[in-house]
Amino acid sequence: MEKPVLFFDGVCGLCNRSVDFAMSRDPEGRLLYSPLQGETATELLSEQDRANIDTVIFLPADRSRVYRRSAAAVRVLWLLGFPWNVCGWLLWLIPLPLRNVGYRLVAKARYRFFGKHETCRMPTPEERNRFLP
Repeated sequence: MEKPVLFFDGVCGLCNRSVDFAMSRDPEGRLLYSPLQGETATELLSEQDRANIDTVIFLPADRSRVYRRSAAAVRVLWLLGFPWNVCGWLLWLIPLPLRNVGYRLVAKARYRFFGKHETCRMPTPEERNRFLP
């Protein structure tokens, strides 16, 4: 894999909508996606990261570092290009502890407001090459 990977809670309605948002703004397919409940997460992430499904995780292509919560969201926005990278820079200006407080508040209520699916999101045939198991 020579592309960054965004790990997300595969049964979360908000997470799935966020993946749809990113995919529609990344027609070149610069980013790959994988559920935290999947095989790829088992191979590439720590047990602690896989158990903590209240976060998204961004793993750069070089695998040099793992970004969680709002830091992951910022990196995805940067990757999407203009105008979303500007939104990422504006979000990045907010100190990380404050960003993560907001992130945790939304994460805590995500199932209540956006629903929870029984199974992980299944990619369409057109999306399959962008999803990892």
